[in-house]
Amino acid sequence: MLSAVRDSVGEEAARRYLPVLVLAPYAIWVAVSLDGLVAVLGAAAIVAGLRASRRRVRGWPATGWAMLAGLLIGLAALFSYSAPWLGLSLVCVYFARRRAFLNVMSGVGALLPVLGAQLLGFAWADGLVAAESDYASRVAPYRSVLWWSAISVVVLLLATGPAIAASARKVRNTAAWPFLVGAGAAVVFSIAAGLARGGVEHAWLPFFPWLTVAAVAPERPAGELPPTPVLLVAIGAVLAIVIEAVLITPW
Repeated sequence: MLSAVRDSVGEEAARRYLPVLVLAPYAIWVAVSLDGLVAVLGAAAIVAGLRASRRRVRGWPATGWAMLAGLLIGLAALFSYSAPWLGLSLVCVYFARRRAFLNVMSGVGALLPVLGAQLLGFAWADGLVAAESDYASRVAPYRSVLWWSAISVVVLLLATGPAIAASARKVRNTAAWPFLVGAGAAVVFSIAAGLARGGVEHAWLPFFPWLTVAAVAPERPAGELPPTPVLLVAIGAVLAIVIEAVLITPW
């Protein structure tokens, strides 16, 4: 995450983002959920995509980094069906940096783990359909879409803490917008499709950090770098302690 922030908006912004990242309320779920691994793979994929699209990186190095980015997204997809949404952030990065061809290479890289799993007996698309059918029969009939969607939004706000408000205010005027687009689209789609009916503290874990990354990003390329939101970070840390004290977190 810090490497991605440094590559997109500068090292100083990454340093100021460190407390926001480490002391966020969602940290309490990172240690107890497999989706923490998905978050790492997704972050590594975006870092690889950023390296592939650097101005001075051309030819085979750019192709290699782009394929690695796709490969990591494909691996993450084998752990979580929501992980491919992070690929949208890659698409936005390539668009912003005018390196459209890299989308092809990342797409090829993403297919490799999926096709490899299929050769070994696991069809990813069939698994997705089976998971959706199981969800529709086991969970959906007993949980209201509107009620649980509202609960999921509350969980999102609690998990990301006050820093998400500071990040949302600058989504249109910061170089970090590709990160927010990918993560935001995943959350919006999940709610709109009626899939957000509990468990989002784990399912959305790979997206939480990207939703707060603009909190310390300059609003324009030449804009003034905002300071670390110490008060917001402190509130988020206290909120994490309260959540852990109130909820029974599975270990």
